[in-house]
Order: sequence, then structure tokens, then C-alpha cells
Amino acid sequence: MQILLAIVIVPSFVFVGVSGYESFGDNATTVAKVDGQPLTQQEYEQALRRQLDQYRQRLGTQFDQKLFDTPEFRQSVLDNLIAQRAITSEAQRSHLAATDAAVQRAVAQSLQDVPGMFKADGKIDEEKAANLIAAQTGLTPQGYVQTLKRDMTVQQLAAGVQGSAFAPRTVAKMVSDLTEQEREVQELVLPLSGFAASTQVTDAEIKAFYDKNSKLFEVPEQAKAEYVVLDANAIAAQTTVTDEEVATAYKAAPTRFTAPEERRASHILVAAGKDANAAAKAAAKAKAEAILADVNKAPAQFAQIAKAKSEDPGSAEQGGDLGVIEKGSLVPSVESAIFALKQGEVSKLVESEFGYHIITVTSLKPAAVKPFEEVKGEIAAELKKQKAAKKYADTVETFTNTVYEQADSLKPVADKLGLTINVAEGLGRTPNPAAATAPYNNAKFLTALFSDDVVKNKRNTEAVEVAPNTLVAGRIAEFKPASKRPLAEVSEQIRQRVLAEKALAAAKKAGEAKLAAVKASGDATGFGAPLTISRAKAEGINPLAARAVLKADVSKLPAYVGVDLPGMGYGIYRIGKVHVPATQDEGRRKSDAEAIDNIVAQQDMINYVDVLKEKAKVKILRPVTSAKTDAAQ
Repeated sequence: MQILLAIVIVPSFVFVGVSGYESFGDNATTVAKVDGQPLTQQEYEQALRRQLDQYRQRLGTQFDQKLFDTPEFRQSVLDNLIAQRAITSEAQRSHLAATDAAVQRAVAQSLQDVPGMFKADGKIDEEKAANLIAAQTGLTPQGYVQTLKRDMTVQQLAAGVQGSAFAPRTVAKMVSDLTEQEREVQELVLPLSGFAASTQVTDAEIKAFYDKNSKLFEVPEQAKAEYVVLDANAIAAQTTVTDEEVATAYKAAPTRFTAPEERRASHILVAAGKDANAAAKAAAKAKAEAILADVNKAPAQFAQIAKAKSEDPGSAEQGGDLGVIEKGSLVPSVESAIFALKQGEVSKLVESEFGYHIITVTSLKPAAVKPFEEVKGEIAAELKKQKAAKKYADTVETFTNTVYEQADSLKPVADKLGLTINVAEGLGRTPNPAAATAPYNNAKFLTALFSDDVVKNKRNTEAVEVAPNTLVAGRIAEFKPASKRPLAEVSEQIRQRVLAEKALAAAKKAGEAKLAAVKASGDATGFGAPLTISRAKAEGINPLAARAVLKADVSKLPAYVGVDLPGMGYGIYRIGKVHVPATQDEGRRKSDAEAIDNIVAQQDMINYVDVLKEKAKVKILRPVTSAKTDAAQ
């Protein structure tokens, strides 16, 4: 049951099983071919790097890259890429494609919760968006949009396959019955404390444990490092802009600093849909003309009349207010009328696909050039940014060459470019989640920092790009190699652990003898009060014991099961009753049915992808399971 429920949290499709395809040939850059098109080593490595970054963000401090450095994981990344290519090819053959408008909406939606991502005019700050996309995906904005468009197109195809999947209701009922099944259980625990007092641990046993489990006592290597950062902020601090430059920029582009005209409008709608017959349209038009006559008699009462007589449910309660009008936001006939009116003027009847409109412009702010003093700060900041960007580009080569050519110290590059030498302590080979935003906390930089040349020869690292327009170079100031804690330091810790293991073994031996005895006799003496548990509710019992009780064979009652309880002892559990409640949780049963349908849908998608891969004539040209790529190192 736990496996079934775990399956439904994976992404909407999982692609597996490409490795059986015929492998032949050799090519310097092509890993595989799908539908005749190459899938390159670079594309594979980018995908592998993105996968690792996603797991690193998801797992935080629990992330261990060694666990992912396996042939199976590398093959799964290639399998996914091949499956995506096969689906994309089929989508193209089927003339499926996400529209540009849908993609732009998806991009805006993905960024809407990011602070500061939108400017005051509601438009996306393209530079901030580009930096965020690069940091999280390693893609350019254009590459991100292309990837998103491809994924949305693939989803269209997948939805047709997965949307038709279903499982028999009898299967859902069986799973729900198992979930809600209740078992009445009694507990008898043989605690460790009853065996620890009579258990002895010798020095030889401590030494044997220490030797056998040496990795438990390793102290990882650590470094104290100096580093310098070359980024836009460092350059901007050295960049100035004169008042004359600001004034020249203002005069050179007056239209840029012109606030556009702003119109706010209201309307009254008499509905007559495009499917209405001639009689209905005539009646609606007559009604609209009567309302227009009332408005012309009392234009100041437009809002009250709209609230009483407009048939637009969205605006009637607001007195017909449509808000500030942006071009392209309304149907053409209504929009044209709004932009032809003066403030306070009432239109004639305007026909649209929705019916007949009476329109007025409630406020109008004409276009106006913003005063120089109002935009001076904005222009200065932009000019400074432009000059800093140019200076950064000019400085990159100097930075890179200096840290390489004068590799015995960071002082020459710091003095030459006016940079600060920073210090970081306690660094390891992998990034530390607690210092996520620090420029030195980058996998590529740390790899360079712990290279043999830097550690052994005390040389500078190369200039490493850790983010767009951000270079870091460093050197080791102090290095502590990996070591093993001495036995004397951990002896007592080992003693307690071995003692617990021996006591648990003694408790288990006694518990297994007791379990055999109660199975033979059926005697409930010594067991605790009955407790009712189910897969949905297992409070009051150790989780390990609960799993064992719920898995136990209950074809014959009472049933018994013994369980190791680490840190506690050995538990014996007596199952006396099993039943399904008379009243079922309909919400849970519905959720179970949906989960099973999702499982079937995923299997249908896997089968469909297998067919598409055959259709695309997939060819594996190079194995990816035998050697580390740059991304996995």
C-alpha cells in the first residue's frame, strides 16, 4: 500500500527502459539518435547537471552526490532525454504545438511570486528574469522559453493518453478495504534495560568495532580559504556618472520618458449574443436606445443607471466601471469607441458580439513628458549599470590573467582591480546549504579549490564563473586533511553502541523464545490492553511494530508477530480481531480511486512512450554508464 501511494507523487510521466536498444557506431559528440536527429554529449551533461541541481535543492543537507554517481542514474537521465525527444517528434508529426501566448503566460505565471521580478509598469524585469533562469536552470531566456514550449507541447500529447486511463472499481475497493482494515493488537515488550545490566563489553570488542567501522569516525577534510569576487557590484562601486551624461541621455530619448495617455471608461451593456435571432437583437437594440436616452438626459447619473440596467455581471455592480483601458484588452468595436471619446462624452450605441454598449470615458490623462528631475535618478542608475557592464567585460580578461600569471597570491589582482580579499572557513568539497548565497559556495569553485595543484602547491584557482557576470578566484590559506578520530576519544561512544547491540540481541533471543511459547499456548498473560490500529491510523504503537502487525498473516486468530525495536528492546504483538469499519471514509476511498487511476495512467504513458521510441528508431551510439561526466564529478 505504501508503495502504491508513493508512486503517485512522481512526475506525470517517468521514462525508462531504453538501454535495450541496439548500440553501434561511434561519434565524438553524439550520444544517441532519435528520429534521425542527434542527441549530443553536451545536451546529456546539461540534463545530468540539472537533475543533480534539482536533487541538491530538494534534499538540502541530506544530498550526497556519491549516491547519484551510478550507472543506473546516468542511464535514467539519458532514457528521459530520449523519451522526451520521441514524444516531441510525435507531437510535431501530429502538428501539436503550444501557442506563443500560452508560453508567455506560463513564463509570467512562473515568475509572479518572485519578489521584485516585475517593474512598476507590470512588465517583467528581463535582466532579473534572465539571472534567475540561468541560476536555476543553466539556460538562457530563449532556451528556457524553447524548453517550456516543448514541455507544454509534450503535455498536450501526454494528456490525451493519460486522460483516458482508468482502473476497475473493484481494485479501488480492495485497496480502500486494506487501508481502512482495523486490527486489534496487544503488546508485550522485553526492554533493553532488563538485559543491559547483565551485558559486558570488552576492550577487544570496542577495538574490533572501531577497526570495522572506521568511516564512522572520519573527520572530513576542511579548508580556510581566501577569495576575491569580480561582479557587477564590485565594478559598479568604482563607476561614476556625471550630470552632463545624465542630461544628454534625457535629451536623446524624450519619447522614452513620456508617460502614455491613460483612459478609464465605463459602459452599460444590453446583452444580445452572436447566436441571438433578429427579433431578439431588435428588442435588445430598442432597450439600449431607451437607456441611452436616459443617459443623455442625465450624463452625471451614468453610474447609477449602469448599476440598475447594465446586463454585464462583471461591471454592473461597479457602476459599469471597466478600469484603465489598455489597447488590445477589449473587443475592437468597444475599444475603438473608447479611444474616440473625450472625457465625459457619451457614445452612441456600439454593437459587439456581446450585444449593445453605451460607453463613457470617466477620466483621461494625456501623454506627458516626465520632468528631468523626476527621472534623473533612474537615468543615472541605468547609465552606471551600462558603464559597469562594459567595464566588467573589459576587466574579465585582466582578472583571469592576473590570478593565473601571479598565482602565488590574490593581492596582485585585488590591488590592480580594487577588489577585497575575503576569507571563508570550514569549507569542504561540497556546497553548504547554510551558506547558499555565498559566492564561494559553488560546486564548480569548490572543485577547483580542492584540486591537487591548489591544495599541494598553494596556488590560486582559476577564475570560476559561479553566476552570470560573477567570477571568483581563491586559494587555500589553511588545510586540514581528512583524519580519523583516535580510539580513546570515541571509546565510550563505541562501548554504549556495542552494549545496546548485545542487549538487543539478548532481548531478541529471549523474545523469540517467548513468542514461540505464546504461539503454542495462546496465552495473553503479560500483554497490554487491546489497541485498535489501521493503515490510516496507527497512533500509540511503534511504527516498526505497526508495519509488522499490518503485514502479518491473520488467516488464523489470534496471530502473533515479533519485532526488533532498536533502542527499546524486542516486542511481541498479539492480533486478536480483524475487521473493516461499517462506516467508510468516502473521501479517502475517492482519493484511493484517483491514485490508482493515476498509476494506470502512468503505466499507459510508459507503454505509449515505448511505442514512440520504436517508431523513432532510437540508436544508442555511446554508453553513459561507465564513466563520469564533467557534470557528475
